[in-house]
This record gives sequence, C-alpha cells and structure tokens, in this order.
Amino acid sequence: MRLIERDFYLNKLKDVMGTPDIKVITGVRRSGKSKLMESFMAYVRNHDADANIIHINFNLNAYENLTEYHALNNYIENAYIPGKSNFIFIDEVQMCAGFEKSINSLHASENYDIYITGSNAFLLSSDLATFFTGRTFEIEVFPFSFSEFMLYFELTDQYSAFNRYIREGGMSGSYLYKTPESKYSYISDVFNTLIVRDIQRKYRIRNIPLMERLCDFLIDNISNQISTRSVAASFIREHDKTNDRTISAYIKYLCNAFAFYKVRRYDIQGKRYLASNDKYYLSDHSFKYAKLGTKNADYGRMIENIVAIELLRRGYELYAGVLYKKEIDFVALKRDEKVYIQVSNSIDDSETFKREVNPLLRIRDAYPKLLLTRTHQEAYQYEGVQIIDVADWLLQDYHP
Repeated sequence: MRLIERDFYLNKLKDVMGTPDIKVITGVRRSGKSKLMESFMAYVRNHDADANIIHINFNLNAYENLTEYHALNNYIENAYIPGKSNFIFIDEVQMCAGFEKSINSLHASENYDIYITGSNAFLLSSDLATFFTGRTFEIEVFPFSFSEFMLYFELTDQYSAFNRYIREGGMSGSYLYKTPESKYSYISDVFNTLIVRDIQRKYRIRNIPLMERLCDFLIDNISNQISTRSVAASFIREHDKTNDRTISAYIKYLCNAFAFYKVRRYDIQGKRYLASNDKYYLSDHSFKYAKLGTKNADYGRMIENIVAIELLRRGYELYAGVLYKKEIDFVALKRDEKVYIQVSNSIDDSETFKREVNPLLRIRDAYPKLLLTRTHQEAYQYEGVQIIDVADWLLQDYHP
C-alpha cells in the first residue's frame, strides 16, 4: 500500500515530543493510527540517531508474552538505556491486561517519552483520566481527508476528484481494491467486524440485532434530527423489545467508538444549547454506501457529512444552529473564532439558493457566514455571505 505523510497529525506529535504527557492516539478503526505511529518513530530516528526506541505491537504474535502488565513493565525496564532519550511506542495497548498500571508506573519514573494507540472501543477519550494518573495528550486521527485523498492518488483536478471522494471516502485500506464491490465489501467489514464487534464485546451487548438495526437507522439518517424516544417508539412498533434508555446507551457506545459523532443543537438568538433532537454524522461517509448501497444516494447529506468531519478534524467544536425556527447546518467554534456554515449539493435553482442563504442572512452578528456547495468556480460574496465551492474549501490550508 502506498504511504503518504500525514503532516497534520505528525506536526501535532512533533509539538508534544519530549513533554511529560502520555500521548494517546485515538480514532476509528483503520483510520491510520498505527501507520502514524510508525511515521513518527521514523521521524524520531532521523532527528535523534542516539534515541532508544522501545516498540511493542500487540497485533504481532512476537509480543503475546507481554499481555500481562508485569511482563510488559519488566520488558520495557530491561530495554531502558541510561543517558539516552528513551521512547515507548505501544500499539493496541488494551491487549495487555492491566496496561494502565504499567503505563502509570513507567510515566511516574520520568524516564520515558510514552506514546500509545488502542482499540477505539477499549481506550475511550472519557476513560483516559480514569486510566492514567499523569496528564494525557490525545491526538484523534480521522480517515483520509479530501486533501489526503488527492495526495494519495496524485490527482490535480479537485472537482472531478471530489466526485470520486464522495463515492470512495477516506478509509484508505479500501484503496487497494479494484472494483466498487470489493471496496465497499472491505469498508462494510471494517464497520461490522471491527467497530460493532468491539462495542458488543466491551459492553456485553446481548441484543445484537437491535444494535445492527440501530446502526442502519443512524446511517440512513445522517444529518437528520434524532430523538431517542421517537427511535425507540419506532422500533417498538416493529416489535423490538427496547426503550429510550437502551437506544440512548447504544448510541453513546457508537459515538464512544468513533463510529458516529453527535452534534448538539444551539439556539443562536438565545445563545443556549438545546437538549433534544441531536444530529449524528458518520466518521467516514463511505460507511453509508457500504452498508446501505448507492441506489438512492443523497449527495447533499453526504457532502454535509464530509464537511462535519472536516470541521472536527480542524479542531472546531460543532453545533447545529437554530434561529427563528430556521436551521443552520453548522455553528463552528474554536477559541475566539465562530463560523456559520450552510451546505448544499447545488444552488443552481433560485429557490434552493434562497432557502440555503436566507438563514445565514438573518444572523445579525459579524462572524463569517459560508455557503458551501458545488459551484466549480472561484468564491464570491452575496450580501456578506461567502459562496465557496466545497472542494476548494476542503483544500484550504489549515495545517499548524
């Protein structure tokens, strides 16, 4: 498989190199966490020829004798070399029983620079403070962005490349397969075997058919407002034995494992968060095609999903805006920055253009307002709203 440098993430690792934090690389399965770690190890070797790198990959049988934390701890301490910079890199750390005890002990010794990856369902962001007594620095890795997709395939025409990216997505493991059928078969297997299976194992879920139907429902309703009560009621009508608490718990598990991302609603006028009817987006839009097929593809929703994940990748806190009963797709916040964004597949029709731009025009503050769509032309403004081709926006430089 062809490899590309994922500089956006590498730069984050470089920035925290040598700090006392425990660096934790998270993200959905097959998003490239292990390859990122390998790239960073190569960087360390190139910039510190005297560094002592202790690398353990629990995917390999060679390390199965270290799957108990005492053995892991002894192995690393025996590999320590005084007077050198000692780096610890551990892949799939959750496969070592009691791993957090060893990591905490090694961190407390102040002798190592520690980097770990783990299964998305077993090393949750919410668990890091519980697992580790020392400070952690989390780097969340997403599937390939559009710019990485173009770099990987060495594409130059962003508009035709974006049409292809909508269909193929960012799960780079699928790029090795030649036909759409084999690509989607791989992607579906990632979702079913590597995501749902992990969740079922961690939370001991017995009603597997219910979890699978809920996954299909969420996939089919990306970008729609969803109420757990209405979902539960719908399932009950189909003779499923469930309730809103179970549905809510299952959705939480799926979000914890980075299968979906929840976007809460925000009242722009009242400046308050709304408690009901959240929206959910897939960690990679190709999962929808792989699971439900491409027959009735809704390109508007797919593009909205791509924009949502790109905003999260860029570090924004994301909300769905509500203003005078009008919906704004995204309110994106980052420190003192705020951006309002509408997403549309096309605005060639004048009525569609008015429907998409009017909610933005009703916002009275001075923060940027964007309408992202497929114009295939340079950006322009309409009464203060920036109209930008979505492919061009996705390629805007945002690297630190």
